[in-house]
Amino acid sequence: MQRVVVMRHGDRLDQAEPIWPANKPRPWDPPLTNVGLLRAWTVGKRIRAAAAADGWAVHRVLVSPFLRCRQTAARAAAALCAVPDDAALLAIEDAANVPLDTSRLKVSIEYGLSEMMNTQAMGSIVGRVAPAVEKWFPDLPELEAVFPAGTIDHSVEPIYPEVPKWEESILEARSRYASVIRALADKYPYENLLLVTHGEGVGASVSYFEMGLDVYDVEYCAYSVLERQVAKKPGDEQGAGSFKVLTKSGTTGIRYAPVSESWSVG
Repeated sequence: MQRVVVMRHGDRLDQAEPIWPANKPRPWDPPLTNVGLLRAWTVGKRIRAAAAADGWAVHRVLVSPFLRCRQTAARAAAALCAVPDDAALLAIEDAANVPLDTSRLKVSIEYGLSEMMNTQAMGSIVGRVAPAVEKWFPDLPELEAVFPAGTIDHSVEPIYPEVPKWEESILEARSRYASVIRALADKYPYENLLLVTHGEGVGASVSYFEMGLDVYDVEYCAYSVLERQVAKKPGDEQGAGSFKVLTKSGTTGIRYAPVSESWSVG
C-alpha cells in the first residue's frame, strides 16, 4: 500500500495582522504565527502516531515554496523523524532541541504545490503587483534553509520547475493540485508521502479522488489521507490502483458533504 497525506499550512500571520502585507517586499509570503508553528508541530506528531498505529510511516515530504508551508513542513518533519518513541513524543510540547534521526525522512520543494496563483487567493495588494513580479521566491538554498539539517534531498527534480503562471482560475488550480498529487505518488510509488500545501490543494485531494464530494471547510493544518494498492507487474512495470480517501469528514480538520457547494480556502 502507498499512503499520501496532504496537509494545509498552519496559521498565517497576515490573517492575524491584516496590515502585514502593506509594506513587505513579498506580500504574498507571510510567515506563520506562533500558534501556527505550534499547531504544525502538534499535527505532525498526530500524523506520525496515527500512521504508526496503522503500521506505516512517512518517508518523504514535498512542500510548496511559500514560507508558511515551509515552516509547517519543518515542524512536521521534525515530528516525523524525532528520536523519542511515539508515546514519549506526544508529550513533548516544543520542537526545540528534540533529537532527530534525519535518515528517516527526505524533504524537497515542489512548486506545483504552490498557492492558487490568482487575486482571489492572494488578495488585492498582491493582485496589483503580481503581473510585474519576475521572481516570486529566493533561490532554492534559501528556501531549503528552514528544513531540519540532513533531511534535504538535493537529487529531486520538481514536477513543476517554477511557480505556476499568474491568474490561473480556481478550477485550473484544483486540477493542478490533483495532477501534481498523482504525479508525485507515481514518481515515488513505494514511499509514503506528506505533501504540505494550501487549503485548495487539501480540498482537491478529497474532491478529485472521491467523486461526488464537495469540501466546504479546511482548517489550518488540516490533512487528508489517501491510500492505494501498488504492485509490480511482470517485467518490473509499475502497477497502481486508484486512490481511496481514508479521511472521514470532521476528523482531521476537513469537512465535506455529498452536495454541490462552492468552497475556497487560501
